[in-house]
Amino acid sequence: MDLLRIIIAIFLPPLGVFLQEGIGKHFRINILLTLLGYIPGIVHAVRIITKR
Repeated sequence: MDLLRIIIAIFLPPLGVFLQEGIGKHFRINILLTLLGYIPGIVHAVRIITKR
């Protein structure tokens, strides 16, 4: 399941974070990072998904 979330996070980082954490501070941070630069959004999303 994490592999699917990581693939989703590569294409739509906020969606990957939403599937892992729901709407919360990490989701908002990821939207901001994705707007500032696509790569930081991806890095943050993958980190959130793999951080268990």
